[in-house]
Amino acid sequence: MKEKFKKYLNEDYSFDKSTMMGIICLIIVISGIFGFLYEFIFYYFDSGMTTFYYRGGNFLPWINIYAIGAVMIFFLTYRKRKNPLYVFLVSMISTGILEYIGGWFMEHIMNTKCWDYTSEILSFGNINGYVCLRSILIFGISSLLLIYIIVPLCFCLAKRMKKKHFLILSYTLCAIFLFDELYNLIFARLLSLPRASTIYKKLGFNYLYFK
Repeated sequence: MKEKFKKYLNEDYSFDKSTMMGIICLIIVISGIFGFLYEFIFYYFDSGMTTFYYRGGNFLPWINIYAIGAVMIFFLTYRKRKNPLYVFLVSMISTGILEYIGGWFMEHIMNTKCWDYTSEILSFGNINGYVCLRSILIFGISSLLLIYIIVPLCFCLAKRMKKKHFLILSYTLCAIFLFDELYNLIFARLLSLPRASTIYKKLGFNYLYFK
């Protein structure tokens, strides 16, 4: 295992475009699920350990901004993977910018507020409620998990599986999650169809509301 990790750090893997796209698809799926689990656990503690809240607006446990951030981190830091400090700092800064822009866009363009750090625990250093020191530190630490564990595992899977099987697995998983996202974000609004949040609320799921 140690030798494989050294090889990952010191050698640039050569994947064809379709396989590389499959790897990106897995990163999208895994990071979106990771984000959902992180928020599911965090908001349980934030609520005083009394209530679990369903986060995100999809049927599946997946949050899009984490997937976007993970892909961004991969392209910004992968070639500098020998330097963990670089990975950490660049990830903190870039995800902080992404989170601020995302929060501002959701509130002022989409007329919804998905998070507000002014009303949460450990919100020191927050800027307009869109970003805080705790959040970017978590993203920085998560970037290390991504670059040094998740990405190598995806590479290993791509090398060990037959290309056809790997692409079917990665493309199918990603397509399912992205269709779920597009349905709830666009199609349900345009066609007046029931969104995941509407259905889950009727089933008794708890959702967070921010002013």
